[in-house]
Amino acid sequence: MIDVRIAIVGGGMAGASAACLIAEEAGSGADIVVLERESQPGYHTTGRSAAMYTEVYGNDVIRALVRAGRGFMESPAERYADHPLLTPRGALMVANTGEAERLDAFMEEMQRPDVLSRVDAAHCKEICPALRQDQLSGGVHEPLAMDIDVHGMLQGFVRVFRGLGGRIIGDAAVTAIERGGDGFRIGTTAGEVRAEIVINAAGAWGDDLATMAGATPVGLVPKRRTAITFDPAAGTDVSTWPLTFELGGGWYFKPDAGRILASPADETPSAPCDAQPDEMDIAICVDRIQNATDLQVRRLASSWAGLRCFVDDHSPVNGFDDAVEGFYWLVGQGGYGIKTSPAMGRIAAAQIAGKPVPADILDQGLSIDSLSVNRFRGENG
Repeated sequence: MIDVRIAIVGGGMAGASAACLIAEEAGSGADIVVLERESQPGYHTTGRSAAMYTEVYGNDVIRALVRAGRGFMESPAERYADHPLLTPRGALMVANTGEAERLDAFMEEMQRPDVLSRVDAAHCKEICPALRQDQLSGGVHEPLAMDIDVHGMLQGFVRVFRGLGGRIIGDAAVTAIERGGDGFRIGTTAGEVRAEIVINAAGAWGDDLATMAGATPVGLVPKRRTAITFDPAAGTDVSTWPLTFELGGGWYFKPDAGRILASPADETPSAPCDAQPDEMDIAICVDRIQNATDLQVRRLASSWAGLRCFVDDHSPVNGFDDAVEGFYWLVGQGGYGIKTSPAMGRIAAAQIAGKPVPADILDQGLSIDSLSVNRFRGENG
C-alpha cells in the first residue's frame, strides 16, 4: 500500500505539469504520486503531438490560457530547460478559391492585427512554396507562431517533480476507486494506493475514472486525429516553411525534422484506447495534401493517431468536483493540452493549495468559472 496526500492519474502533459507545479507550491513532491497506465509518461496524446504555440486558435478560454503560459515556454527557468521551449516557425491559414469569407471571419473573430496579417494568394505561395496558388483565395499569416519542444517540456516537468521527491509509477492502470472516510483507495495493476485527493488527468479515460470514483461524468468525447510523415522531393529545403492549414479544417502540414508532417485534421469520435491510424484516413490525408499542394507522397515514413478529448463547450475542466470531496478534474484540453499546460498546472496548484488563482493568469481575461465542473451541472450545480 502506497499512502500519499495526492494521487494524480495520468502521466501525460496535464498530469506531469500539475504534479511538478503542485510539488513546487508545496515545497516537496514526497506526498504526491503519478499513476501512469503505460510504462512511461507521455505515451498517448502527449507523445504524439506536433504542438505549435499560437495565440489565435481555439476559443476565448483556450487563448487566454495560452497567453498566460507564453513566458514559461519562451524563457523557462533553468531547472525546467536550458534552452527556450519555443522556436520560430510561423503559421499560414489559407482559404480555398471562393471561400474568402473564411478569412474575413477569422480576422474578425481573433481581433489580433498585432500578430495577424491578411495576405493574397500570391503571397501565400511566397510564404509556403508548396501551395497551389490557383487553389487559394488568400490567407492569414501569423509569423510569430512557434514550434514547441514537447519532449523537452514534458521531461522538464518530470525531472523537477522527481527532484522534489515525487514518484511516477508506470504500468499502473487504475482498476477501482473507493471513497471512504480517510480519502480514496485506488486499485491499480501495480498495487493499491491511498490518497486524500485524486487528480483526474486521465485524458480519454477521464469520464471512466470519474465514474469509478462516484463522480458524474462531464461528457468527454475522445476524437481521433491522424498524422503521417513523408519525404519532400530530393533537394527541397522545407526547414523555413510555416505550419500551413486550411481554415475549413480539411488538412494541415508542417516541416518535421527534414520531412513533412501532415494530417487530414480528422475528428473521429472514439472509445478511449491506444489510437491507431485508419487506412482510409491516411488515404484521405494523402489525397487532400496532393490536391492542395505540389507535394507528392511517394512513400510514408510513418503514421500514427492520437485522441483529442473535448467537452461540449471545448474548454478544459480544471477544478474540484461538485459532489465527490477530494476528486479534482484536469481534463478536456482538446488539441491544446501542450500549450495550455503551464497555466493549467499553475491553476491546479493554486486550487489544491487553497490559494487564489495567480493574478497574471486572470489578467488574460480568464474567468475561473469557465473551467469549473459546475458549468455542466445546470441550475443546481
